[in-house]
Amino acid sequence: MSENDNQKEYQEKETENNIQEKTERPRRQFYIPSQIVDEFGEKGRDHLGQPFGGMMLLALTAGSFMTFGAIFSILIAEGVETQGLFHLLSGFGFAAGYAMVFISGAILFTEINVLLPSYLFNKSNLMKVNIYKFWGATYIGNILGAVMVAVLIELSGSLSPEFYSELSSYLDKKMKFMDHGVKGWFEVLVSGILANWLIGMAAFLTTAARDITGKILGTTLPVILFVAGNFQHSAANMGYFSMGVLASDKYAWYEYIWFNLIPASIGNLIGGGILVSLLFSYAYKEDLNTSLGKKKNRK
Repeated sequence: MSENDNQKEYQEKETENNIQEKTERPRRQFYIPSQIVDEFGEKGRDHLGQPFGGMMLLALTAGSFMTFGAIFSILIAEGVETQGLFHLLSGFGFAAGYAMVFISGAILFTEINVLLPSYLFNKSNLMKVNIYKFWGATYIGNILGAVMVAVLIELSGSLSPEFYSELSSYLDKKMKFMDHGVKGWFEVLVSGILANWLIGMAAFLTTAARDITGKILGTTLPVILFVAGNFQHSAANMGYFSMGVLASDKYAWYEYIWFNLIPASIGNLIGGGILVSLLFSYAYKEDLNTSLGKKKNRK
């Protein structure tokens, strides 16, 4: 047999092996972690590139979804006395709000705490990017969106007295730290770290999924955990507090902001930016192949 024949036979076997391998191995139904971090960076860049008007509309929309999530979390668990089932249903209800945010592309302050750092950690000209105006506008947009929906719900007269009684108990759980003074302020901060660590992982799992069912499931599991643990998530609390300001005078608006939203937001920045974005960006830095400003040079 000639050398050309041997080469041809070898190539035919290689082709056959490749076809067999593709036949036997099903297509992967999720993104691997390095691809997820890369997607985070791409989304962060896209958000920064949004025109201001479009960005504000998406921030308002995300805040609106938080109030809808808060409402659903109360309605779906109302009257349930078994604690485990209560937490499960309440978390499942709030997951509806986060699923709408993640899938619609709305801009949520706490999700941005994961996406933007992933972009900036992989960008060579970090200091040239002015993100603070964007961050602030997103935060304000989320609050305004949450309040807007709360006002519409109040005007609709749709909710029962039982709902408002249940809302009061939710607010008491969120504001219990106020009784601990300075210690309580820092407890909210630490609780905020835990909350956005989990919501960062919800974004991680949602990004990993490649179909709508997987995205909803990936969102739901971490949200149930953070709701059950009473971890303080500033975006989620915007939904509850917006209803609370309109329906009850037990707590003043500035108490919601100073004793919960501010420390929770600081904790959320740490939990999402460091424990999710920085952690995974560093862990998979050798695998990242992004278009965000740093290309890997392969030999």
